[in-house]
Amino acid sequence: MTTDAAPTIAYQGNPGAYSEVAALNALPGQPVNTRGYVTFHEVLAAVSSGECDLGVIPVENSLMGAILQAVDLLLETELHVVRELTVRVSHTLMALPGVTLGEVKRVYSQQPALDQCTGFIEQHGLKAVASHDTAGSAKDLAERRTLDEGVIASSRAAELYGLEVLARGIEDEPFNYTRFLVLSRQVPEPSDVPHKTSVVFAVRHTPGFLLETLAELRGLNLSKIESRPRKDRAWSYLIYVDIEGNANDPEMARALGGVLRRAAFARVIGSYPRSLEPIEP
Repeated sequence: MTTDAAPTIAYQGNPGAYSEVAALNALPGQPVNTRGYVTFHEVLAAVSSGECDLGVIPVENSLMGAILQAVDLLLETELHVVRELTVRVSHTLMALPGVTLGEVKRVYSQQPALDQCTGFIEQHGLKAVASHDTAGSAKDLAERRTLDEGVIASSRAAELYGLEVLARGIEDEPFNYTRFLVLSRQVPEPSDVPHKTSVVFAVRHTPGFLLETLAELRGLNLSKIESRPRKDRAWSYLIYVDIEGNANDPEMARALGGVLRRAAFARVIGSYPRSLEPIEP
C-alpha cells in the first residue's frame, strides 16, 4: 500500500513517455507521484496489489487505432475504469547538446512513433531504428553519448535527459491523440459530468444475432465498435462497444440490460467521466 500523501500512479514506460503525461494528469488539480513499469501487465498488477493507487493504460490512438494488448487486458482485471484521458501526441526530434540536424544519421524511437513521422524521416534521409519506447530511447541516447544519433520522443523527455531539441511537431498528421483509461481498485464516485460506458460481449453463432444484440443499444450514441478474437475459443469473437452516456441513466440501463440478457457473455468494463479537452504534453 502506498503511504505518501500524494497518490502514486502507475504507467508503462520511462519518465518522459506520453503515458507519464497521462499519469501526471490522472487526478486533475491534485499532486501525484508517478511510477513507470516495463509492461501493461505490471501496471495492472501494481494497482491490483496496492503498490500503486491508480494506473493508466493507453487503449487507442487516433491515427493507429486500438492498442490491442491493452484492450485485451481490460477483461483480465477486476480493476474499475474511473476516468478517460486524451493526450495530444506531438513528436520532437532530439540529440545530444551541440549536435545539428545535419549530423544526425540514425533516429531511434518506438515503431508507432517512427511510423507517425515517416515524412520527416525521409525528408532528412534518416535511418529509422525501432526501440522499446519513446522516452526510453531518449534515456539510452543520453547514456551512450552517440553524436550521429537522434531520438523521436516528447519535449518533456528532452528536458529530463538533457537532450537538445532539433525540431518540434514532426509528426505527419497534426490530429494525433492517444486515449488513456485510468484504473482503480475502487468503484468511481457518482458524478453528473458527461460519461462514457464501455461494454464487451460475445455473440452466438446464429444468423442475425449480432445485429439483434446491437439493436438493444438503439437510440444511444455508439462512439466505437471493435471485434477481437476470444482467447478461449477459436473463431469466436468479442465485441467491444463504447457508448456516450452514464450506465445509471434509465435509457442506458435498459439498453445494457438487453445486451446482458441476449449475449452469450457480457461485461460492463466501466462507466466513467469522458475526456472533454486533450492534455498537451
